[in-house]
Amino acid sequence: MTSLPSLREQLDAHGLSAKKSFGQHFLLDLNVTRKIVRLAGPFEGRSVIEVGPGPGGLTRALLESDAGKVVLVEKDPRFIPLLGELDDGTGRLRIVEGDALKVREADLVEGPAHLVSNLPYNVGTALLIKWLTGPWTPHALTLMFQKEVAERVVAAPGDDAYGRLAVISQAVADARIVLHLPAAAFTPPPKVASAVVHLVPRADRPDRETLKRLERVTAAAFGQRRKMLRSSLKPLGGATLCEAAGIDPEVRAETVDLAGFLRLAGALAAG
Repeated sequence: MTSLPSLREQLDAHGLSAKKSFGQHFLLDLNVTRKIVRLAGPFEGRSVIEVGPGPGGLTRALLESDAGKVVLVEKDPRFIPLLGELDDGTGRLRIVEGDALKVREADLVEGPAHLVSNLPYNVGTALLIKWLTGPWTPHALTLMFQKEVAERVVAAPGDDAYGRLAVISQAVADARIVLHLPAAAFTPPPKVASAVVHLVPRADRPDRETLKRLERVTAAAFGQRRKMLRSSLKPLGGATLCEAAGIDPEVRAETVDLAGFLRLAGALAAG
């Protein structure tokens, strides 16, 4: 990687800049991308999937690491030739042009794999939900989000940021913020700060049917978060559902912990 031109030089050589429609904000400081990769690892030879690599700052750090195969999923065709310049011909790097919301990760890698990405801002939450609740389970996820989204992932009951994303994320994985980055770290700078979240799927995560019920319960409960559960959950059983789950129907969703929501999901199945 040391023999390559700088990321800015590569962008200039290819006449490339970030596209607002793709939610692109590039990390060009290789010291930062290397730090993110250190926080994500060790990989111990496992494959890594990176979504939205853009000019490849994080890709370079991944290729310097102990990762096995590095699979890039890039929707913007403008960056495919530039990313191809990182290929040393060993077969370790694979570049897939496509929409990460539609690709089947199991077709890209064999065995346990990590996800490490500076996610496009406009699809970060949707991708996280896909990876947490879909049929393919990553070994671990280290993902850059807008700070507000990162805080929603790790929030606890009673926090302003506590909601559906926190409940679903924490039902499936242990999640923590491992790095904060100011807007000035990116090119072009976004309007908000960012943060990196590291998630490790739990061995006792709910099965897919339970997760579907959990999504229904949290959608209803937080869709009207100002209301008491007996009202917000009325379409699903209201007070009767709450009592079956051992939850006070007079409380609001923001006060119910993960265990409580899992009991609600269980009661929904029993009903």
